[in-house]
Amino acid sequence: MKHLLLVMLGGGLGAGGRHLVSLVTLRVFGPGFPVGTLTVNVVGSLIMGLFIGWLVRNETADLQTLRYFVATGFLGGFTTFSAFSLDTSVLWERGDTHLALIYVVVSVVLSILAVFAGLMLMRQVAA
Repeated sequence: MKHLLLVMLGGGLGAGGRHLVSLVTLRVFGPGFPVGTLTVNVVGSLIMGLFIGWLVRNETADLQTLRYFVATGFLGGFTTFSAFSLDTSVLWERGDTHLALIYVVVSVVLSILAVFAGLMLMRQVAA
């Protein structure tokens, strides 16, 4: 239960951070390109790499609690792209480069198709 609460707290803070980044980048760059989404995806992935790299060097039971709060919670709320990036890098670093590339292509293509499918379904329901 403690870990769930840490994930929820971190997730709320991460989602708030994502919203703030979106507001700032929209004001600065305008609505022409999703700079906010790009920013949280890149920054979140960088933070994930730094954090997991640090965690691996300092692995203890006490730090697992911090992993729930930061990696799963905060970064999960800030951008799920960081988890996707970490999963891809794990596959790549263990030598499964072919599987990593398949994971990237399938994840991106299926996710985009799922959004279009959801939009299409809702447009039909609303019509």
